[in-house]
Amino acid sequence: MGNKLYLECYSGISGDMTVAALLDLGADEKVLRKALDSLPVQGFQIQITRVQKSGIDACDFQVVLDAEHENHDHDMEYLHGHDHHHGHEHSHDHHHDHEHSHDHHHDHDHAHEEPCNHPHGHSHVHHHEHRGMKEIREIIAQGDMTENARSLALKIFGILAEAESKAHHVPAEEVHFHEVGAIDSIVDIIAAAVCLDNLQITETVIPVLCEGRGTVRCQHGILPIPVPAVANILQACQLPVQIVDAEGEFVTPTGAAIAAAMITSRQLPGEWSVEKVGIGAGKRKYERPGILRAMLIRDWSGEQDVIYKLESNIDDCSGEALGYVMDQLFEAGARDVHYIPVFMKKNRPAWQLNVIGKEEDIPALEEIIFRETTTIGIRRARMERTVLKRQQKEVQTPVGPVQVKVCELMGEQRFYPEYDSLAKLCRENNLPYLDGYQMAVQCCKAICCQENHDGGFGV
Repeated sequence: MGNKLYLECYSGISGDMTVAALLDLGADEKVLRKALDSLPVQGFQIQITRVQKSGIDACDFQVVLDAEHENHDHDMEYLHGHDHHHGHEHSHDHHHDHEHSHDHHHDHDHAHEEPCNHPHGHSHVHHHEHRGMKEIREIIAQGDMTENARSLALKIFGILAEAESKAHHVPAEEVHFHEVGAIDSIVDIIAAAVCLDNLQITETVIPVLCEGRGTVRCQHGILPIPVPAVANILQACQLPVQIVDAEGEFVTPTGAAIAAAMITSRQLPGEWSVEKVGIGAGKRKYERPGILRAMLIRDWSGEQDVIYKLESNIDDCSGEALGYVMDQLFEAGARDVHYIPVFMKKNRPAWQLNVIGKEEDIPALEEIIFRETTTIGIRRARMERTVLKRQQKEVQTPVGPVQVKVCELMGEQRFYPEYDSLAKLCRENNLPYLDGYQMAVQCCKAICCQENHDGGFGV
């Protein structure tokens, strides 16, 4: 079983804030350092410390670059103008404590790990690698990390590549990342993927991303917030966003891409408890404290307390096609599919298709309905429902194993053999279905009674 993560992005989100919050939640620092040390890139070290943000203790994750790779990306006066003097620090990924002897003009400081929406315009001659997706894949392929972490890192970079592809009107494979292709940004993204995998996060709830207002300066000039890459990610991934009454860029392209890669739901469970809290520190000085709060939560509301129904009337589709659609929908995760005969306008006989499924399965289910039927519209309804507490058990019977669903109602247990499992057993043993059903129920009841007596069974 995986863990469920809740991210409070009321001060936005960025790469370094995310990594810091996950480390504070308990991600293994040794595992992270091992993965980063294995990357075929040079010129950086990481620092993990504790800091105070508006009186709140937080974890701080910093990528410190050597002089050759330094990109000086925290010049607030340049970024937002000389009138921007707010005293509270905000999120952003790359703050470097060492002093710089350069006295030239820094043409860019945009928050941590931005892609080529915010390329460097420094007048110094330091070398900055511009890596494309091919080079990024090669770096990630050589990293010492799990396949799940590797896949997640590639997913984050892919989201960024698509956003930059749209912003610059070039194919995604031809996008050359600037800051995202730089060492510090590669570290942020891979670190986030490794920490998420290490914490075994399988579900992430992000109700909203809070973004600031105003403009931000980059090499291309002064751009409105959210910047093009962030706006493209918000559109492509349908991330929930709220513009708050505070000046500044709170959501960075890397932060948006990480959120898009990990989000599984926008809504918290009806009832939940906090298992652990992690707070990640940011670097910028904005009105809102630069922190990202992450919580490991436990869902107490039970499975599937909310379900969705998709509904469509179809009057010009063959029976064979509709049967095929039903199979496809079940394979895609539908909990139930059924047809109701109806009469439409002009007394045309037709079918009303009803599909029951989870929120996260809606896009795939709707795609199948549009692709495989002649409908041009689907109605969607969110439904709250009451479900019994239940547990799936494999029960050994005299003729073989069978799957049984055990439900609890007012302290009593009910037993429901799964049809496919029981039917297979009956066919293999030439056993009447009703006899097999009663046998499975009795065997399961005997096992559960023994487990209840021993204190080892709970539904």
